[in-house]
Amino acid sequence: MKYKRILLKLSGEALMGERQYGIDPKRLAEYADEIKKIIDRGVQVAIVIGGGNIFRGVAGASKGMDRVQADHMGMLATVINGLALQSALEDAEIPTRLQSAVKINEVAEPFIRRRALRHLEKGRVVIFGGGTGNPYFTTDSAAVLRAIEINADVILKGTRVDGIYTSDPEKNADATKFDFITFDDVLSKGLKVMDTTAFTLSQENELPIIVFDMNKSGNLLKVVSGEAVGTQVNL
Repeated sequence: MKYKRILLKLSGEALMGERQYGIDPKRLAEYADEIKKIIDRGVQVAIVIGGGNIFRGVAGASKGMDRVQADHMGMLATVINGLALQSALEDAEIPTRLQSAVKINEVAEPFIRRRALRHLEKGRVVIFGGGTGNPYFTTDSAAVLRAIEINADVILKGTRVDGIYTSDPEKNADATKFDFITFDDVLSKGLKVMDTTAFTLSQENELPIIVFDMNKSGNLLKVVSGEAVGTQVNL
């Protein structure tokens, strides 16, 4: 395996599967199967999930809700998704720990860096819920922050498209895919990979990002093996 320790970033919307909202158990089982393939090969896996399938703080704020309150609701949504994914992983016989930046001791451990590292070394998947624990920060920022804290080799952003394009491939059939692109080129071309705070933090810490299609069976294993799947963002 090319990467020994990864941070997998999943959107909340990815958990909806074919549904309009909520969580699709079938999609969860598929993701658990994909993750098991790399766990069985000794890869250490940490995961950050968004909460957009349940509640999105920015959307709530745009409709008049207090932004801090809305973001706290979004953080709780990520914990719900984390619990769902934890259940699916454990059904696949993968030992998993859920850590939350928001203290909910009855359902999740508090985020403690040394404990998270120990779990990873023991072969357990660690799911980081609750975002960063602070409003105004996205789960993209949480993913980069946690990846840096656990000394991950790479951030793998699993999406429903197979990489970064010159424009939205779902709207523009002429969009061209990048196999490799630098951080500076992403910024100069105005491409959307992560929010600016997360992206800049990743660039400053020289942490590569790979954007790939998580919904295609076998892709996660191929990415971790070093195959040319998706788009790699590096210095």
